[in-house]
Amino acid sequence: MFVHLTSIRLHDTDAAGVLYFANQFRIAHEAYEAFMEQAGFGLGDVLKKGRIGLPIVRADGDYRVPLRVGDQLTLTLRLLRLGRTSFTLVCRIAKDNRTVGFVTTTHVAVDRRTGRKTELPAGLRKALSALKDPRRSL
Repeated sequence: MFVHLTSIRLHDTDAAGVLYFANQFRIAHEAYEAFMEQAGFGLGDVLKKGRIGLPIVRADGDYRVPLRVGDQLTLTLRLLRLGRTSFTLVCRIAKDNRTVGFVTTTHVAVDRRTGRKTELPAGLRKALSALKDPRRSL
């Protein structure tokens, strides 16, 4: 698993002062980007130099508790599924050790020249495998 800490900022909220629904996806993506950087697959380098892209082809959000400016969050990334050309991550969003939401994203490796699916690089597969929840089988 990978843990990332963040907080709700004013620009994350709507007119009612609570987290705007789309920003839950942005916050989860922030954790994904931090994981990729730590794993040696920083998205800036992948986009500049890499032969593959990793677009999100499916995203789901589960909102359980309203979040407000200043709320401190712990984001935990876990691997839900790892395939030959794709992977699915679950980001648990917690406040004070209480689950307040989930974001699930499925990413597919595509060849940036052809736009076709391609195998995930071995190094990325290894890094993703480290996110596997030992209580679940893939």
